[in-house]
Amino acid sequence: MTRPSLVERAARAVGRPALAAARATRDLWLVLVGVLAGVIRSYRPGGRRPPGALLEQLYVIGNRSLVFVAVTLGFIGMVMMYQACLQFSRAIGDLSQVGVQFLRLVVSDFGPTLTGMMLATRVGAGIAAEIGSMKVTEQLDALRMSGVLPIDYLLAPRFVASIVMTIALSLVGGAIMYGAGGLTAHLSFGVNPRTFFDPSLVLPRHLVLGLLKAACYGAAIPVVAGFCGLRARGSSEGVGWATTAAVVGSSFAVIAIDFALSVGALWLYGGEL
Repeated sequence: MTRPSLVERAARAVGRPALAAARATRDLWLVLVGVLAGVIRSYRPGGRRPPGALLEQLYVIGNRSLVFVAVTLGFIGMVMMYQACLQFSRAIGDLSQVGVQFLRLVVSDFGPTLTGMMLATRVGAGIAAEIGSMKVTEQLDALRMSGVLPIDYLLAPRFVASIVMTIALSLVGGAIMYGAGGLTAHLSFGVNPRTFFDPSLVLPRHLVLGLLKAACYGAAIPVVAGFCGLRARGSSEGVGWATTAAVVGSSFAVIAIDFALSVGALWLYGGEL
């Protein structure tokens, strides 16, 4: 038997991961299409929606994540504002604009993106673990045998609830982050609260960009987590793999969406953003 050449071995080493990535991308796209179709089927007038599923997921995703998001964004706001005031005072000695610029960043980027990252860890892991457990114990097959589509029953309500609660938590977390930053600037550097809490430079486009980011993050997290859960194999080891992959994939999706929307907004508005 002829030994494969170096070129053949290199082609196989590169081709196998490329094919696996292509199949995963295709499967992720199919999950996204299936979730969107499931939302339309479930929440259109007269659609078959699981009773109470949406309210339950609104509570699980939103209410149970509120303290986690609030505490995390509050401390991050304090640290960021302390460092910003420290560097501004060393460089130019003028802290009159630090609050205005910080608010623009919180509204258009920091608030929704950090909230999305926090939800990617908590909500993404939970969705992947639950669906992965149902996959390896053949509960998804039981749903199909009962005439219920697993995506409609499991992912559609989580998709809608994730979008709604990511937007809501972004607003709450951004407000806490800005308030904690203002308190830090006042207590540590004597910044006047009237000067700090000045929303004059925040334009409607900043708010629209922040809400758009939050909605996209809320849509991406359950899709990626559900995709990872549906790919779980074996037993508890497969569920652990799915949970880890969901956290990594959801976090990467948040970062990629943030980059894409930020570049698009910069291209659209230029220096006026």
